[in-house]
Parts: sequence; structure tokens; C-alpha cells
Amino acid sequence: MAIKTSELNAKLFGKANKRRATTPQEARTAVKEQAQVIELDVAGEQTVSFELFRIPADQIEQRTLVFSQNAREQSFLNEHALSDVLVTLKVRGQQYPAVGRKTEDGKIEVLDGSRRRMSCIIAQQDFLIYVADDINTNHAKFLSDVANAHKPLSLYEKGKEMQAKLDSGEAEDQKALAKIFQCSEALVSGALKAASLPLPLLQAYPNVGDLGRPTIVKLHKQFNELTKSNQEKLLDKCQSEKGAVWQRSSTQGVARLTKEVSESIESWILELSPNKADASSKIDFIKGRASYNRSGANLSLNLKKIDDEMMQDILSFIKQKLS
Repeated sequence: MAIKTSELNAKLFGKANKRRATTPQEARTAVKEQAQVIELDVAGEQTVSFELFRIPADQIEQRTLVFSQNAREQSFLNEHALSDVLVTLKVRGQQYPAVGRKTEDGKIEVLDGSRRRMSCIIAQQDFLIYVADDINTNHAKFLSDVANAHKPLSLYEKGKEMQAKLDSGEAEDQKALAKIFQCSEALVSGALKAASLPLPLLQAYPNVGDLGRPTIVKLHKQFNELTKSNQEKLLDKCQSEKGAVWQRSSTQGVARLTKEVSESIESWILELSPNKADASSKIDFIKGRASYNRSGANLSLNLKKIDDEMMQDILSFIKQKLS
């Protein structure tokens, strides 16, 4: 069964050419039935035939690899980062095949579907992928970039793309990057900060894609205030024989786990920066009545002129918040 349709192209690559589309029903049917052969327009320049392959679960890592220019950082792909795919995969199997090309040594290079590939490895499910023989590197990059639009890249991954454009001279500054990527300069700044952080530090988290700009900016500031020697010590704490920080915790839920990892990293940074910890100063909250000291994840309150009734109210409130 050969299908030539831009709507199928849209299903797989998120790009449509309505002038060449056949019926929507035909496109949906082709994807649902996983047609053995499909023909797709690549970058509007070339029509390529793809054949469907089923890779047994125990052969995925040996027979396939991810396109080297894929912007998605593969080391971030774990059960938390892939939870959206794994839920469906474990119940219904792989709904949409990935897309790839043959390499000279006979392996299959995944252009679109690195998240599906890793999900199949984790869930021990067969991997479905449409494979073509005649995809050049430029078209491979096109397919990989467009496919990544389906699931937003993390700030780190965006930052890597932005830094590459600065390094190549395609963009001269952050203002130019904001225009190219159609985002704010604040986002560009946060992404570049994320890209400058070492991978072991970010791998400490269960899902790097969940880390927003405020967390990244704070982490960047704290990390770069450490000496080179203490930075290495911190990275050693983040990675151990027992795995990354999130893997050593019994906490359930990505949000709680992320918070716990942040607190652990912050406490380690304080341990490695004793002078800074000692320099924490009292901050007046209500002049003459309330002040506090903030040291990492710890908070000390100093309250004055508090009667017994108010004390009980405050203690009850704190107990409720911390329970």
C-alpha cells in the first residue's frame, strides 16, 4: 500500500502542503493501519519512499541509533521525562511509527522518534519505524528539527541550539537569537545559562524539561559562585554508583522529587561555600516585630511581642504548612 499525502506528512513531521494532500480519511487510515510503504515530501524538495520495519525490543539498542544532530539530549530520556509516551505505549503499544534512514553499516538512524525509541526500550516493546535509503544529511536534519517541534525542547536543549548559532556567526547576540527563535530575550538568556551548565548537574533531576527559567537562573548563579574545585566536588555528589540524585530518592511524584533534588543540591552548595553560609544576614520583615534568616533551604524566624494565643495560631499555621 503506497500513500502519497501531505497530511500524512503533517502527522509525522508537523508540516503540511495542502495543494498535494489527498483525503484526510486516507491519511488517518494509512497511519492507523501502519502502511507498509509510504511516500513523503521531504523539505518540499524530494519525494522519498519509506518502508515500515518492526524492531524487536531486545534488538533496538543494537540495530538503531539516534541521528547525531538531533537537538534532543538523549541522556535526559528516562521514565519521568517519557511518562506521556509510556502511559499509552504500555496499554496500546506504539501508535505512530518513527522515521529514520539506513546507514552505511546497515543500522537504522532515527530522525523522528528518539522519545518513542527510548520508551520502547524502557517498556520492552517492539519499535516501529519507517525507513528510507536515500535521505541526505540536510534532509535528515530537516526531519529531525521539525519532529522535535511536537514535544518542546528543554531550556538546555534550546540553549545548545542558540549557542551553536552564536558560535557559527549566524546570530551576533541575544537580541538576534530572540528574533530567530521568536521568543523573549529573557528566555534566550535563561536558555544560554542552561546550556552552559554541566550535564551531570542537570541529570540530577527526574525531568529536565520541567525546569523553568527561574530554577535554571538560580542554579547557574549558585554553581558559578563555586570554585572550580568545589564545582567538581558538587558534580561528584550529583553522580554516584547508585545513580543520579533523583534515582536515590524514594519520593513519589515528579514535582516533589524535583523539589527534593533542588534542596539537596542547594544544601551541598552551601556546604561547599561555608563563607557564604556564614554571611547570611537578618532581614527585617516587620520592623520591631519580625525578622528572619534564610540559609539555603533553611528558614529561621525571630518574633517579638507574641502572646500565647498568637503563638498557638502561628504554630498551628506552620504545622499545617509543613505537614
